[in-house]
Amino acid sequence: MTDEIDQKLIIALTDDSRRSLKALAQITGLSSPSVAERLRKLEERGVLKGYSVEVDPHAFGYQLRAVVRISPLPGQLHEVERQIEATPQFTECDKVTGEDCFIAKLHVRSMEQLDEILDRINIYARTNTAIVKKATVKRRLPPMT
Repeated sequence: MTDEIDQKLIIALTDDSRRSLKALAQITGLSSPSVAERLRKLEERGVLKGYSVEVDPHAFGYQLRAVVRISPLPGQLHEVERQIEATPQFTECDKVTGEDCFIAKLHVRSMEQLDEILDRINIYARTNTAIVKKATVKRRLPPMT
């Protein structure tokens, strides 16, 4: 379990993973060494799994983001998974229950590039693709209480 101070630390780091120990200490009312110790314990327990940066794919020419539901053809599940893993434009993929086996997100530079990627996948699966117009809810934490 986490307490209120741990939750403040997690929220602060989610907002800005580059916050200094001094800034985190001010937010929590703890000393910098106490914050460092709490972070170490959160890491050891697997609550904090890493620290990251957010990169804008547009800066690299990726103009479109798509969500693809993927249903492998019979006997092709592992090959579809290999194809997704081998395609760097897939930036996220979840194996799910239900009619589709995978829900994947990918970034592409053009509709032509999207078609090329989907053509490779469609040898092994049926796909259903939606182009993302806007991120209504950006990635966020679920409630901690």
